[in-house]
Amino acid sequence: MRSWASNTLLGGTRRDSLLRVGLAAALLAGVLWALPVRQPGEEGGHHRDHGAALDAFEKVGITEFKAGQRGPAFRLRTFHGEGSASLEDFTHELVILNFWATWCTPCTLEMPTLEMLWHDYRARGLVVLGVSVDRGAPRALLEPYIAHLRLTFPILLDPDLKTAGAWRVTSLPATFIVKPGGEVAGMAVGAREWNSAEMRSLLETLLPVAH
Repeated sequence: MRSWASNTLLGGTRRDSLLRVGLAAALLAGVLWALPVRQPGEEGGHHRDHGAALDAFEKVGITEFKAGQRGPAFRLRTFHGEGSASLEDFTHELVILNFWATWCTPCTLEMPTLEMLWHDYRARGLVVLGVSVDRGAPRALLEPYIAHLRLTFPILLDPDLKTAGAWRVTSLPATFIVKPGGEVAGMAVGAREWNSAEMRSLLETLLPVAH
């Protein structure tokens, strides 16, 4: 399986700076990614009818990755408490990994749709992991933000942006779809309507198989 853990695009304070510039300018970070993406007509899609699967990704603005892509491992502190969590904790679930910040307006706009997705699909094996990249993870800032939006999905803290850098996050929000087992199916840069009918139709094909 391929990984991009050893090839981050940005470093140190420059990464911080570009995150904010990328947000303000609404940059399409997808053009900066070096990860192989799936092209129309290629073999090995997620479903039997690959053309239809590719259309489903494109329809909701998700860049589909080629098979075999895996994200860098991480373990981050959870908000509210002294616990921690990692992708390995959810290896049997479909993970929606969302990098966000309180100062990111598009992040705030999509949060209610992520919460609704989590509420409706958690019993079927979907988990939303929200990774805050607010520097220093200030509790006085995060607590009222999370309470105001009534977020109940797990919030992880990346106060030094190490995990965001490892995942090559260059603009916010950045969201990765991680299939059961850990393979990254695709990513979205910018806000999406995560509870739309088209998005649900795509994600339902990636949910873990019920036993």
